[in-house]
Amino acid sequence: MIAAIAISRTVPMVGAFVKLMRPRQWIKNGFVLAPLIFAGLFTDPTAIFDAFAATALFCIGSSTAYIINDYADIERDRQHPVKSKTRPLAAGLITKPQALSLLVALYALLAVGYLYQPVVVPVIGAYLVLNLAYTFLLKHHPVVDIFTIAIGFVARVYVGALAISVPLSSWMFVTTLCLALYLAAIKRRQELLQSVPENGVATRGVLEQYSVALVERYAEMSATGALLFYSLFVMTARPELVITIPIVLFGMFRYWYVVEELDGGESPTDALLTDWQLFLGVALWIGASGWALWPGIA
Repeated sequence: MIAAIAISRTVPMVGAFVKLMRPRQWIKNGFVLAPLIFAGLFTDPTAIFDAFAATALFCIGSSTAYIINDYADIERDRQHPVKSKTRPLAAGLITKPQALSLLVALYALLAVGYLYQPVVVPVIGAYLVLNLAYTFLLKHHPVVDIFTIAIGFVARVYVGALAISVPLSSWMFVTTLCLALYLAAIKRRQELLQSVPENGVATRGVLEQYSVALVERYAEMSATGALLFYSLFVMTARPELVITIPIVLFGMFRYWYVVEELDGGESPTDALLTDWQLFLGVALWIGASGWALWPGIA
């Protein structure tokens, strides 16, 4: 009986700790694996191990950023109709001291990771410093907030390149930046639509300094840039990947459909996990890229 009671108390607590780390958001850390694909090293066991180890370290690092963000926004989240129930700290499922203990444990794991990948962990550290600046300062400044989010995605790709000791392609850099700006602009658009009452005035933070029309122009400009730079990269550096351009086009069209008609897009991760066509598009892109770049195929 005592064991059953202990288990009944422990399982929800473990679940709350896991939820605090936001494992669903780890999908975004798949960007770390992009250099592994484009460098054609996905058949090299050592490169595969190093790339996935770097991805795991970035998952740990991003989780620390989420914990700090939830800790800083706990009072605001308690006033939110959804976050007050879904965020463990705001919902009271985890106390502040418990959250800090988890944070220290994750930092310790990063310190251990430094022993194996001493080049990668400092970049993750820089990413965490940027996230601290975002949480307490940068997210309150229009345009700067969008670019800060986008730089985080570029950092992921850079970490992936460092992990397997390949240079970060300038094409990959600018394409990732444009794609991330597109996703960040869409996120702001959806937040704005959800926070604008009938009088047309935004209710919180930086959203008061944006308009839907403005962020839509940002999104359209960034999406165009991402497609253009990706196509130029393919045609000049990786012509064997030309078969992936229609897939990328479909993915961008479908994502905009999910945003416009299905009211998704505030979380790219949720959009990917809930829309089977978008998920299939990403899977097809990965499969087509792997086939085209497989040694001996081209």
